[in-house]
Amino acid sequence: MSCKACKSENERVFNGEVAIHFPGLKGVDLPFVWVFPRLTVCLECGIAEFEIPQRELRVLKDGDSRAA
Repeated sequence: MSCKACKSENERVFNGEVAIHFPGLKGVDLPFVWVFPRLTVCLECGIAEFEIPQRELRVLKDGDSRAA
């Protein structure tokens, strides 16, 4: 697989931990949405990709992390 940005073959997969915040002032009072994805990182240009699991994706779509 090659990097979608720079086409380099120099990619590596890492374990990740991401806290997603809802935007704006309304998001200040909501808990983070935590995801623990596998990150594919291009070691040439630094772009990273990951997938958000369905459960957390539903929370982001609904706009309320208290449902998580």
